[in-house]
Amino acid sequence: MNRRHLLLAPGAAALAAALCFAAPNSAAQAQSAQVQSAQVQSIGQPIRVGEINSYTGLPAFTVPYRQGWQLAVEEVNAAGGLLGGRKLEVVSRDDAGKPDDAVRVAQELLSNEKVDLLAGTYFSHVGLAVADFAARNKVPFVAAEPLTDAITWTKGNRYTFRLRPSTYMQAAMLVEEAAKLPAKRWATVAPNYEYGQSAVQWFRQLLSEKRPDVEFVAEQWPAQGKLEAGPTVQALAAAKPDAIFNVTFGADLAKFVREGEGRGLFRNRTVVSLLTGEPEYLDPMKDEAPEGWIVTGYPQEQIDTPEHKAFRDAYVARFKETPRQGSVVGYATFKAIAAAVEKAGSTDPEKVVDALSGLALPSPFGPIAFRALDHQATMGAYVGKTTVKNGQGVMTGWRYADGADYLPSDEAVRKMRPE
Repeated sequence: MNRRHLLLAPGAAALAAALCFAAPNSAAQAQSAQVQSAQVQSIGQPIRVGEINSYTGLPAFTVPYRQGWQLAVEEVNAAGGLLGGRKLEVVSRDDAGKPDDAVRVAQELLSNEKVDLLAGTYFSHVGLAVADFAARNKVPFVAAEPLTDAITWTKGNRYTFRLRPSTYMQAAMLVEEAAKLPAKRWATVAPNYEYGQSAVQWFRQLLSEKRPDVEFVAEQWPAQGKLEAGPTVQALAAAKPDAIFNVTFGADLAKFVREGEGRGLFRNRTVVSLLTGEPEYLDPMKDEAPEGWIVTGYPQEQIDTPEHKAFRDAYVARFKETPRQGSVVGYATFKAIAAAVEKAGSTDPEKVVDALSGLALPSPFGPIAFRALDHQATMGAYVGKTTVKNGQGVMTGWRYADGADYLPSDEAVRKMRPE
């Protein structure tokens, strides 16, 4: 017997004994006894979530993310837990940024740890691997961070839901600003894997639709985490673009900014950049942060909405530091899981999936919902420009772009998403 089946609430042991010694008079009574026995076994049993992420591969994002979900879990349990008092419990594993490792630990979480749901992942190719595993094993998976559109569209499945605004959505937010620029000649630089490829594809397509006069004159595809800044900057400069679309992040972004500034790549050129306004990537650059880039990000110290203030205050009180983008993602992911389980009234995988489909809930960014059509959440992002203030990179002139406003038509989604 699983050890968790021994955790019975007061009175449950007596009820279990009664059920064991009851002598059903009919098949209907026997079936009723079996149902009641199953219910007794689950009383007091925690609801377990198997959480997978690239903690060693990208700690700048995943450590705040972990703190975010820890805060959410603590709040859920402090409020009495779920389904009449069952605690929410997380079993966390590191995927080392590798799809094979992620699938291996997902299997271990499902088989050995007996988790009820899966959540997490950061890199797009890792998220896709876990999404495929979830579909094959019919277990709900809430993909917290991976941005590839394939996870909800071309490779979407019944069991996978994604929280963050996708590459399409964030590219559309940036294209709205890029289309206003006089720039006609564009160059792109992006990590050469699913996330970077998807971001460049959509930016090119969406900008070309709004501005048929633009052309893309150069592309650079460095391996993720292995950017050779000098040759990359030199190749981009040689193409003489009017503007640059950047998708690099983390250490690659810092190297690209430093080398580009030193070689004058950004002089008299606009840079439009995905994710660069997130504190995870701005903070490490300090006063070397770029000036005037158009970015998506998270100006956490400037947002004064009631829902964000409540989240920020709770986070600071718990961890003695301000939240990062990852903090919001981790928090909202586990709040969504808790809301789905409560809505389902059960941890039955099919019922939880049905509950996630169309689920609406509050978040630090305001109300969000997981669309029934494609399981994409409507969480948005902040769009603004970078600047340096008091020796630190920050966002300025920002606005919140609601994710619901930056999605393709339902008809277009249906053509991309398998039945």
